[in-house]
Amino acid sequence: MTFVSGSTLVLLRKYQTFDSVRYLYDKQSVVFPLYSVRGGMICFFLCYYDLVVLGYTCFPMQQASPTFLSMSRLRCFLLGLDFKAIVFLFLIVPTFIVGIYFHGQKITYFLRPLWQSPPKPFISITHYYHENVSMETLCKLHGWGIREYPRRVYDAVLFSNEVDMLMIRWKELYPYITQFVLLESNSTFTALPKPLNFAINRDKFKFVEPRLTYGKVGGRFRRGENPFIEEAYQRLALDQLLRIAGIEDDDLLIMSDVDEIPSRHTIDLLRWCNDIPSILHLQLRNYLYSFEFQYDHLSWRASVHRYRSGTTRYAHYRQTDYLLSDSGWHCSFCFRYISDFIFKMKAYSHNDRVRFSHFLSPKRIQDLICKGADLYDMLPEEYTFRDIIGKMGPIPHSYSAVHLPSYLLENADDYKYLLPGNCIREHG
Repeated sequence: MTFVSGSTLVLLRKYQTFDSVRYLYDKQSVVFPLYSVRGGMICFFLCYYDLVVLGYTCFPMQQASPTFLSMSRLRCFLLGLDFKAIVFLFLIVPTFIVGIYFHGQKITYFLRPLWQSPPKPFISITHYYHENVSMETLCKLHGWGIREYPRRVYDAVLFSNEVDMLMIRWKELYPYITQFVLLESNSTFTALPKPLNFAINRDKFKFVEPRLTYGKVGGRFRRGENPFIEEAYQRLALDQLLRIAGIEDDDLLIMSDVDEIPSRHTIDLLRWCNDIPSILHLQLRNYLYSFEFQYDHLSWRASVHRYRSGTTRYAHYRQTDYLLSDSGWHCSFCFRYISDFIFKMKAYSHNDRVRFSHFLSPKRIQDLICKGADLYDMLPEEYTFRDIIGKMGPIPHSYSAVHLPSYLLENADDYKYLLPGNCIREHG
């Protein structure tokens, strides 16, 4: 125990060098919560006035009696802070934590240009088409020759629950497809059980039955596994189904999701022309919820392959630098029923984007569909600040229904929800 008289600060410097001293009187005792900016710590010293030595007796709080220790340490800690420190700890820090919790993904996406470079640009191929121009001329305009007879074409898809989009796709492509190949599973990519929706609705697709190869694959139901692993597993099963369907070398194979629909004339062009690239990505117009909201024209994942045994693998990523411009439509989340939106949001490979339960509220989903706003409250996935800022907010409404799939327009009453001005969905 140390005895001092006069300046207590001189005594306390025996323990540590301090930049400031604040003290609290409690009857005849004094608690010194002392903060060292250099040391970065709070040190408590208890002092009391000793009538014997007529001076203060001080020692660290760790050595104090239980009576003294009962004094609020939090109170001492707060007295050691200045106003700026209190504002920082109790206003700025909590606000920052709450902001990260609710808007962390937005911040990450907005800062994407700082940590991720844009991919290598595609080599775009100008797409020529007019219904009154001969196929020989069209092939020549693309720098290709004309074949004596067209190639066979296989259209292969993984199916989940997009019944209407599958109908529009197959009606659009029907005149030029040799074999329709469809695989479905009783499991979503996120290991949720699901019904075999195509099997349930198969009667609606009798027009393709003579040309249909249909397969089912059982899900592995591994909860917690990366959804892309299950997706890759199902795409591998689709490779096997294609061989069962009888695909041969140099046949054309369309690789795309159900809602990525190549235009009819694009497939006809590729089956008739010689010297086309062995793999060719298709640039599609991007739509969200319906053909009322055209997001951009930059969808590229759909592709057409000249099949090679032992080499061609069904995939949904970039496989070449060549991109044929303006080749069709990608209508994402284009569902008739609100329940289908909820199902896809939970079953989607990116289901981690459903950060809060209220994201699945039917009323919220309906409101966002009519506004053309993002279901996940996310920023655009772009690589420059200019593109991110330019695409922020709802998608502007479009009132053009020109150059859409012919079957959609021929059956507009049945698919009204996909056309401009009809955003209300059914609760099924």
